[in-house]
Amino acid sequence: MNLNMDSVESLVAQIQGLSGNLSDINHLHNLLKQSEELLHSESTSVVSSLAELDPSIHSLGYLYFLKAILSGPVSKEEANGILVSVARFINSCVVEQIHLAPEKFIFICRWFKDQVILLEAPIRGVAPMLTAVRKLQVSSEQLTALHPDFLLLCVLAKCYKTGVSILEDDIFEVDQPRDFFLYCYYGGMICVGQKQFGKALELLHNVVTAPMSTLSAIAVESYKKYILVSLIRLGQFSVSFPKYTSSVAQRNLKTTSQPYLELANSYGTGKISELETFVQTNMEKFESDNNLGLVKQVVSSMYKRNIQRLTQTYLTLSLQDIANTVQLSSSKEAEMHVLQMIEDGEIYATINQKDGMVRFLEDPEQYKTCAMIEHIDSSMKRLAGRDKDMILMILIVFLRDSTYETSTV
Repeated sequence: MNLNMDSVESLVAQIQGLSGNLSDINHLHNLLKQSEELLHSESTSVVSSLAELDPSIHSLGYLYFLKAILSGPVSKEEANGILVSVARFINSCVVEQIHLAPEKFIFICRWFKDQVILLEAPIRGVAPMLTAVRKLQVSSEQLTALHPDFLLLCVLAKCYKTGVSILEDDIFEVDQPRDFFLYCYYGGMICVGQKQFGKALELLHNVVTAPMSTLSAIAVESYKKYILVSLIRLGQFSVSFPKYTSSVAQRNLKTTSQPYLELANSYGTGKISELETFVQTNMEKFESDNNLGLVKQVVSSMYKRNIQRLTQTYLTLSLQDIANTVQLSSSKEAEMHVLQMIEDGEIYATINQKDGMVRFLEDPEQYKTCAMIEHIDSSMKRLAGRDKDMILMILIVFLRDSTYETSTV
């Protein structure tokens, strides 16, 4: 039987009548696939008919109508109205129906993401795109094509905490390597925003060391940030690559990131004045890479490390002595650094405001309190049965056996 419809109105009637159960939905899906040419040729009727469909009931039909509308030219005035319709659709659509046409769902979600970025309102897209990711996933262990788009919106909107919530999932299923690279790259940026430098380092490391047949812009940008985060987190950077790193990365990444490697060398001297001079000389380069904020954190981390070294030598020290030793401009600036480090738990100390003396203390946590025991027990239970090193190795092997090329961030 020929299922093609001769008008958009008759197709709407079929959608309304066949969205009730699974067997009817499958029949409707065949009808919609055969009617795509009609939908694209009758765009005006499709737009006007969209209001007759309920996205929470007629999800599959609504999806096909939206795809047809967004595949053609959309004016700025129309886009604003459609943006609302897409957000409503994402929030209310039936998972089982959109899973019949996932590529169309991805298409409209990416249009939605592009649109909120164009409007310079990325925060409008964060909640709907998180919902879209969860609805597209078959399980929380699956990396979808929408993960990178959602994380990008979190970066642009500075909604780092929301982004971290999805990075806590253990990912075992990856369809496209490029999606994985962008997931790790944007995820690394989000963790930097949350000052979770250990997790950021892990994510960026995954990109830098992953198999690649050609050097990608994603890998280059990840390597630059990997150098900076290593300095902040570890206080050093090793130019040697792990053995499993691709030859393409080992041959080319260093040559594309010379100012960053020179920054690491300057950091290694421990001389703050030299580091600051180098940063000032190369500020334009770091700024054009959108890494100046991270570079400034590298400089700040050297001050912190120099202060931490003092805690290993002295029991008490004046703020002025701290300023002189670590090359800060004043005792007031030294006080600000010390107070911030105390607040962040990086050192344990008290400041006597009367005489400006700092007393360094031992770490008060002896790992024997009830709270710490409960924390350790909880962590062990959460990780029980999950060998993360093995999981990472499986993922690396999977990617190494894949053939692909990536070109742009």
